[in-house]
Amino acid sequence: MKEQFLELIKSIDREGIDSLINFLLNNTDFFKAPASTRFHGNYEGGLLEHSLKVYEILKEKVQNNSIDLQVSDDTIKIVALLHDICKVNYYKVDYRNAKNDLGVWEKVPYYTIDDTIPYGHGEKSVMMITEYIKLTVEEKYAIRWHMGFTEPKETYSTIGQAYKKYPLALLLYEADLEATYFYDI
Repeated sequence: MKEQFLELIKSIDREGIDSLINFLLNNTDFFKAPASTRFHGNYEGGLLEHSLKVYEILKEKVQNNSIDLQVSDDTIKIVALLHDICKVNYYKVDYRNAKNDLGVWEKVPYYTIDDTIPYGHGEKSVMMITEYIKLTVEEKYAIRWHMGFTEPKETYSTIGQAYKKYPLALLLYEADLEATYFYDI
């Protein structure tokens, strides 16, 4: 999966993409991180697998949409593969006591959160990506609002406006949900 991800991301024609790739390879746990602590993809490599599945689903959604969205392949790759970049260096392994199958207590690993950059979720991903490459306005909106209606209800009208203005944002939200709930990734 790592090679597939790198092949896709290296094919993006955007100034600074090499620096972003270098960051992911040398300064993060992107390829080993879980996608969450206890929900979807809560295992080593879950974030990588989730990102690739979101890409696969989003690409199909854009290609088969009844509306011509005029979205480039690079944009699809950027928003899908990097929407959760905010999760790099975010999860840590800790240990807790739990009974094994024999009823004996033992220390077992689990993921916990260590948020050293407390800047939200979608907005944090946008911030991190733009440290390396320039995003289009549509890409910023799609990544920022990819959590959709799991955001606080006070933002619902804003989310709706964003989805009307940038349908790619809605499709990314749907692709993220499908990867999470249909594939448990």
